[in-house]
Amino acid sequence: MHNFKSLLLLGMMAFAISCSKSSSDSDNENSETKIDKSANLLATGDSAKDLLSNETYDKLLIEIAYVNGFKPTESAMVQFTDYLKELTFKEEIELVYNELSSPSEDELTLEEIADLETKNRTVFNSGSTLAIYIYFSDAPAEGDDLDGGLVTLGAVYRNTSMVIHEVTIRELADLSSSVAVEDVETTTLNHEFGHLFGLVDLGTEMVNDHQSESENEDGKLVPDNHCNQAGCLMRAELQFGGSSGKSIRSNSLAQYEAGITSGCTLSGATVLKLLQKNTAKGGTTVRLDAECLLDIRANGGRN
Repeated sequence: MHNFKSLLLLGMMAFAISCSKSSSDSDNENSETKIDKSANLLATGDSAKDLLSNETYDKLLIEIAYVNGFKPTESAMVQFTDYLKELTFKEEIELVYNELSSPSEDELTLEEIADLETKNRTVFNSGSTLAIYIYFSDAPAEGDDLDGGLVTLGAVYRNTSMVIHEVTIRELADLSSSVAVEDVETTTLNHEFGHLFGLVDLGTEMVNDHQSESENEDGKLVPDNHCNQAGCLMRAELQFGGSSGKSIRSNSLAQYEAGITSGCTLSGATVLKLLQKNTAKGGTTVRLDAECLLDIRANGGRN
């Protein structure tokens, strides 16, 4: 009996040690597989050189997160990837589609959009791959005025994060018989990605001064991180909110977590006018001007 009890006790101790080791191993595995998201939580423009050159990353992985029924058109995505290949040295660009349910909101603030990203984003920088997240929303931005032509078509709010208000793009395109949805999608995507490229003076320094100015809340003219050259994609007669692009870029991570801000609101009426003008000339693509292209080349870009 004494031997039996001794064997039983030894068995129980061995089992306890085994369970402890298994738990420890599991914790180590979870620790090892934990994703480092810090490189994707920086300020707008902070990854400009990484996007343009192949010095650190030679592949782009772009997550297209879209609300059910608001997937972007194939044509726009082809034109968008062509734009990226034209300006960067990234030969490999992969799009990953992620269909999401609607948040069921009448309008969305950037803070709410950032919260949705936290819940739904699946791609992050890894090895030589730089990851981008683009959310196509079924809700307009807070404070839109479609009748007045002042609407937010898209916005960037971190170094690898962007929102496209697909519902607003479709409503805007419906106002014109000569402009298609894919034209507005492409213009918006390319413009907002221009900010991720660091334009204008938002992480990519200007070779020559070509930055426009707009009035702030105090009525003073301040640099607004857009181009002052006529017809440039980074101009598009933008309207600006309460925070300039400069203050966006200088925000720390803690400030980003406390409140996400964006410096510009695309004027829907002006975008339509610009696209209609291009259509009359036989094309719909709004391109970067020579000064913006010069800046991109100087910061490691292809063009």
